[in-house]
Amino acid sequence: MRRHVHRHFLAIVAIAVLVLPAVAHAQGVEAAAEPDFGWLSLLPPLLAIALALVLRQVLLALAAGVWLGALFVEGFDPLAATLRAVDRYAVEAAADADHASILIFSLALGGMIGVITRSGGASGIAGLVTKRAKTAPRGQLATWFLGLLVFFDDYANSLLVGSSMRPITDRLRISREKLAFLVDATAAPVSSIALVSSWIGVEVGYIGEQLAARDIDLDPYLAFLQTLPYRFYPWLMLFFGLLLVLSRRDFGAMRKAEERARKTGQVSRPGARPASDFDSSALEEASKPRALLAIGPVITVVAVALFGMYFDGRATVLENDGVLTLRNIFGSASSLKGLLWAAVAGGAVAIVLSLVTRALTLTDAMDAWVDGMKSMLLACIILVLAWSLGRICKEIGTAQYVIQLIGDGLAPGLLPAVVFVIAAAVSFATGTSWGTMAILFPLVVPLADHLAPGEMHILLGAISSILAGSVWGDHCSPISDTTIMSSMASSCDHVDHVRTQLPYALSVGFAALIFGELGTGLGLYPAWVGLLLGAGALTALVYVLGRRVDGPDDPPPAEAAPEAEPDADPA
Repeated sequence: MRRHVHRHFLAIVAIAVLVLPAVAHAQGVEAAAEPDFGWLSLLPPLLAIALALVLRQVLLALAAGVWLGALFVEGFDPLAATLRAVDRYAVEAAADADHASILIFSLALGGMIGVITRSGGASGIAGLVTKRAKTAPRGQLATWFLGLLVFFDDYANSLLVGSSMRPITDRLRISREKLAFLVDATAAPVSSIALVSSWIGVEVGYIGEQLAARDIDLDPYLAFLQTLPYRFYPWLMLFFGLLLVLSRRDFGAMRKAEERARKTGQVSRPGARPASDFDSSALEEASKPRALLAIGPVITVVAVALFGMYFDGRATVLENDGVLTLRNIFGSASSLKGLLWAAVAGGAVAIVLSLVTRALTLTDAMDAWVDGMKSMLLACIILVLAWSLGRICKEIGTAQYVIQLIGDGLAPGLLPAVVFVIAAAVSFATGTSWGTMAILFPLVVPLADHLAPGEMHILLGAISSILAGSVWGDHCSPISDTTIMSSMASSCDHVDHVRTQLPYALSVGFAALIFGELGTGLGLYPAWVGLLLGAGALTALVYVLGRRVDGPDDPPPAEAAPEAEPDADPA
């Protein structure tokens, strides 16, 4: 059935592309110095969204959007459009100095992560966390805390946390569904807000492109930092996971799964089909776990980034005869330079430490570094295509037409909430956070700047809503790569994982929408108040709907479970 739908949809797209030139010429829309494409300017991003929804192939969707925009610019010449999409838009997107810095940073950071994983650094961190996990509550807390420590990449997070904790949580009678949730609840949320992670290059790249296009004098990395208080969903999801662990309560399908595991020892549902383990070849090839091999490079990245920005900003302030204050220094610094230096330095330290400790040979270290860079290739391609689509949309006036359509009809205070829901819907349907960001940034940022010019809390709120809504939809989507990976790394039935996680993700999402996006967007209170109110609402929800789940290792006062004593100590 899906194959027929895809074929019919592609046929409609092909017919539309053939008919559009005639329609456009009939309306007098031709290539000119200052063409007015009107409603046609909406088609490139809409085509990208439609193809992403139907085919679930974000690369193809973005490429099609770029090509269609180039078709309009080149006077509906298909051959010229194909050539310009490659030799002009893609090349210019990649050749831009800031864009090139982001691409190199992403590749270098991926290389560092590859060395950390192969040398045993990531496994060493996991070992430190799991030493004291001897009861079910402690096992869940160790899983959550380990998810915070592996903040540098969501894929590495899912792989390491799920694979490392699965044998321990099985012995502690923690359901595979709960393990998969804790893995998923920390992977993308913590990576998306971490100061140094594989997400940084993508997020800063999207933000920087739109700030430059709107002539907004704000460093993209500093803008990223300013969006952090408005990332309600990631923060509340991290809080919610910890709340469930500390309260020992669950509700809905998750409570039933936990009660089954505690009472019967069946960590998976009878008849469940656990997903195959995620490819753990990197872990299997890893040397003896050594936490220092991960801690050293990560500290290096943070330190070099901060000191690099300080000295670069200081030189800029002195050059302009300014006052040397921390605000002026960091406000004048080039964050991209600092991040670039940091990623290269972190990779170098990771390689040196692996050689000094004899965890890897030089050949193995370089192979791991290259393999790590390969893991970032998809992100880099998405970035180039997203930048290209953004240039196309700017050239054909997409944002201006959207602004004309909406005019002043949408209250600026409602924009963050509306964007949050739209981003979640697109991410849910496509299963990709990064693809959703690429599609929405060129449309949302100009709209926010038009509706509320000069009001940074609306602009930052809209940007944050794209980033946070993408993670929310990704958490709810059964076709999300991180959701699937969490199931695989935890050996959990994927349907069971989605079924038990969905009520939790929806609860956190609605709390973020009501108390965060709406409250702060309407100016009722600052972001920190929205976070507190959302946390309070989720706490009340857990204690009203949730029920305490006790196991053999933690019996309630009125009962005992001596028959399960051997399971109290996983050793």
